[in-house]
Amino acid sequence: MATTPGAEARGGPDPADLLLSSYDFALPQDCIAQRPVEPRHAARMLAVEPGQGCRHLTVWDLSRELRAGDLLVVNDTRVLKARLRARRPSGGSVELLVLEPLNASPHSPGESGAAPQDPGPSDWLCLARPARRLAVGQTVLLEHPDHPPLPLEVVALDPVSGGRVIRFPDGHRDAASLETLLERYGEIPLPPYIQQHDPSDDERYQTRFARRPGAVAAPTAGLHLSDALLAALDQRGVARASVTLHVGLGTFRPLEQEDLRNLSLHSEWVEVSRELVAAVEACRARGGRVIAVGTTCVRSLEAVAALNGGRLQPHAGAVDLVIRPGHRFAVVEGLLTNFHLPKSSLLLLVSALIGRCRLLQLYGEAIGAGYRFFSYGDAMWIPPEAIGDRGVAPNA
Repeated sequence: MATTPGAEARGGPDPADLLLSSYDFALPQDCIAQRPVEPRHAARMLAVEPGQGCRHLTVWDLSRELRAGDLLVVNDTRVLKARLRARRPSGGSVELLVLEPLNASPHSPGESGAAPQDPGPSDWLCLARPARRLAVGQTVLLEHPDHPPLPLEVVALDPVSGGRVIRFPDGHRDAASLETLLERYGEIPLPPYIQQHDPSDDERYQTRFARRPGAVAAPTAGLHLSDALLAALDQRGVARASVTLHVGLGTFRPLEQEDLRNLSLHSEWVEVSRELVAAVEACRARGGRVIAVGTTCVRSLEAVAALNGGRLQPHAGAVDLVIRPGHRFAVVEGLLTNFHLPKSSLLLLVSALIGRCRLLQLYGEAIGAGYRFFSYGDAMWIPPEAIGDRGVAPNA
């Protein structure tokens, strides 16, 4: 994973930052975590130092790394049991991954406070495997050994995702109402690189602050925060606020185009509340630091700020901001994150904070030191002092 210092090391833009192949690295199969460590805060944590160094800690050490007055921003999305097993009329099996509702908010009107919407069909975009076997007009039967088969109709194709639009029974137009059905028929959608499944995944693949249903993948950095660690941070005087980003296709869909200048991502639904905006403003007023737990929080805060000229404002709706080297951060000053897949949009985002060459060097050190990668893996802590002024905008 050796990298050659280029323009980035000299302080100027590096053309390689805009090439997807520049974000590739070799990862041994045995570095991919199959099970989480217990307790949650016992995961290892590579702490990035100013300059070129790093320290090897555990997530529990955040209780000393963070300061009184800091603000920890977490993502309170809850993962749906969005993987469904069904059978086609021919008898063949098919797997559906429920992604997002069409023509409806991910939340019920009662949660968001919005006016009730006109009733309509409960249509959801789903990925299907094998998709080519599902034609418009077909009916598939959801199956579960403890429940009667449930027929669902394929009503459309989605050319962008390659998925299928599936019509669920009336009254399941948002995540809150669909969750009851998914609890009966669905499974937690662990990433495909996790081969070991266990009943404990239903609890372990959720953060301790998961509250609002709608995600198809966990905001994995948040999985490290145990009840004990959250209590220790409270006692230390670290404030906490929540954002909601329902992790969807934009997070885990592979990037394919080599030239990243015109990269676009599938949009994801975000809510930044008035309470969160007030918490960020109060943190800045007292001289604290805004620390994001996970790339989903970074995308939420930075995307909503970008919609408002660099100022964080309340917002509920879709965002699709691409964060890559050169991005000027308006809100986020530090980050707790996991170790990410090669050639992923998440790798681009973390590179925007500390630089691509340095990030790949740190990944090489992590691999050599036996760190565990991806969803159930270990963590990286990037404090504000390790970022310096690289791309970070002054506080508004």
